[in-house]
Amino acid sequence: MSPDAYLQMAATETTHWWFRARRDILRALLVGLGLPAGARILEIGSGTGGNLGMLEAFGAVSALEMDDTARAIANRRTGWRFDIRAGRCPDDVPFGDQRFDLICFFDCLEHIEDDAAALRRVSDYLAPGGAIVVTVPAYQWLWSAHDTFLHHYRRYDRAALERCARAADCMIVRSSYFNTLLFPLAVVARTVDRLLNRARSSGDALGPRAVNAALYRIFRTERGWLPKHSLPFGVSLFAVLTKRSEPR
Repeated sequence: MSPDAYLQMAATETTHWWFRARRDILRALLVGLGLPAGARILEIGSGTGGNLGMLEAFGAVSALEMDDTARAIANRRTGWRFDIRAGRCPDDVPFGDQRFDLICFFDCLEHIEDDAAALRRVSDYLAPGGAIVVTVPAYQWLWSAHDTFLHHYRRYDRAALERCARAADCMIVRSSYFNTLLFPLAVVARTVDRLLNRARSSGDALGPRAVNAALYRIFRTERGWLPKHSLPFGVSLFAVLTKRSEPR
């Protein structure tokens, strides 16, 4: 991601409807995983730290972040209480012989050129019975200025994510699209952005307070459905993966 993208994330991730509702949905999904008490958790690509507090409710959290500025912001915001290490996936994952019950790629995998290599590398850090939770942007045909600004390599559908998992010697236990209720609005917004040749997505800004609150309420309603059910389409896609083979 560009420096501007990290600064925008830092400025909006506590208040923007998308970040807030996604955290609510992820929290509900993680509750449904039945993690062990005091689970060992690793977030890959933790950015400016917006998910770390949510993850802390489930156990001891470590993180990997390549950007110095993002790490500094995350450490400052969280009072340095998390083990946030410098590194880059898949080439530099500096956690030695540590093993984790949960490894998270929250809208991170699309930033990595060799996504299968990243999953394969990180899966070696799974404890027996551990899981990887991935969220990614859905549908390549929804590509917009937002993806370019964030330095995405791709968007995914279920088949593409399944191919990536197989190449990484992982298995998808379950998956679903989400951000479904706002999907029509997103399609219209991305189409308008392309027609007007906007350099930045119209959804990047925080927007008026009432609109932000309304979008948050709509998006977060999916948290009651997704832990046990799937949605057929959406702006995003999540998957729960396990390692297919024994540790090498």
